[in-house]
Amino acid sequence: MARGALSAEERARYQRQIGPGVLTEEGQLRLRRSTVFISRVGGMGGPAALALAMAGVGRIIFAHGGTLESADLNRQVLGSEHGLGKPRAAQFADCLRERNHFVTVEALDHEPDDAEAVELAGRADLVISAAPTFAERFRLNRAAVACGVPLIDAAQWGMTGTLIATKPHVTACLRCVYPQDPPFEEMFPVVGAISAAIGSLAALEAIKILSGTGRPMFGSLLLIDGYRGHESRVQLRRNPTCPCCGDSPLPLDGREAGGEGGGTQDMN
Repeated sequence: MARGALSAEERARYQRQIGPGVLTEEGQLRLRRSTVFISRVGGMGGPAALALAMAGVGRIIFAHGGTLESADLNRQVLGSEHGLGKPRAAQFADCLRERNHFVTVEALDHEPDDAEAVELAGRADLVISAAPTFAERFRLNRAAVACGVPLIDAAQWGMTGTLIATKPHVTACLRCVYPQDPPFEEMFPVVGAISAAIGSLAALEAIKILSGTGRPMFGSLLLIDGYRGHESRVQLRRNPTCPCCGDSPLPLDGREAGGEGGGTQDMN
């Protein structure tokens, strides 16, 4: 097998997603050569990671701390009742590895700090933020901007979810969208079906971006209101004076003016 070619086994695995209207063989090879960093892999990040592993993304790096609890199992598809009370990172990594032996999985058992986030984003071709708090989401946004890699931000509450795809210094970043720190709700309600829907759409955007297929939703926010059964899209405008992605560079510690806040997203 040539180093840059798909093996016969890989062609058999991915044959349903190579062809007209889906991926080219070169697009599949691009996925194989790609690295995605995801934080975290619970309600939304789990379905995203699962879809990326099944699609053949070559390396998936994820961060997720804590132990699995019963209340997690209404949405966290990488866990099971057999893993209750056990660390989530190891069992989630095993679940992904069992789906596709072509994929390398790296797991961190904690959420990265500022320096770690930049290091991880620097190793990746794309970052998916499925973190619960705005503090974490802004950290990932800063890291993606600093490293010049696309960021997909997934969020949810109840039966509603949002998705934003950003391209550093081209489209609005997360801080452009939320210039003020939103309030934080510690134990918000969430239905697993919206988690899976938003996570799967995040993976689809990642697959499109990494493979060079289709038209990514850069520069817009997708809102899915599952409670009322409708969706909408909002075009976003980049703020040239944004403290994160604007014309002035970030301070050396990477923090934006105004501090960090929390969000009302998946507690993962």
